[in-house]
Amino acid sequence: MTAAPSGIDANTPDIESAPAAEPGSTSAADSPSAGDAAPASFVVNIPGIADDDLEPEPLDPSQIISGEPVVTGKVLWEAPDGQQIRGIWQITPGVVTDTEANELFVVVSGRATIEVEGGPVLEVGPGDACVLREGDRTRWTVHETLRKAYHISL
Repeated sequence: MTAAPSGIDANTPDIESAPAAEPGSTSAADSPSAGDAAPASFVVNIPGIADDDLEPEPLDPSQIISGEPVVTGKVLWEAPDGQQIRGIWQITPGVVTDTEANELFVVVSGRATIEVEGGPVLEVGPGDACVLREGDRTRWTVHETLRKAYHISL
């Protein structure tokens, strides 16, 4: 599922002076300048980010098949041209549909079944890496609140 770009949180500390992130903390480099292809190296403790630190990403009601799923996320980095996005995304239980971007993600917590129209049924859980192809139409059955770290290429 795609995330709405919002840039790096201005409150995220610079890691140049910090050797490692403590559990529950977020460390990232300053926002890249317009000419940079990627930010400086950084580390983020994804399970340690509080739900309150994620931003609401409202679902289009036409995407909801059942339940009352809530989507939140946080963009950690976006390329100056908007063609690549890296971040954290979370969805609570329910069933939703989506049309995918070219995405690689790793599930940090939770479980879901992703049915790809005309393709495979993917069972994902903690530690699983998943690749979704741009244009794939999917149906997500979220069994347990799912949190993932993702990289999207547009």
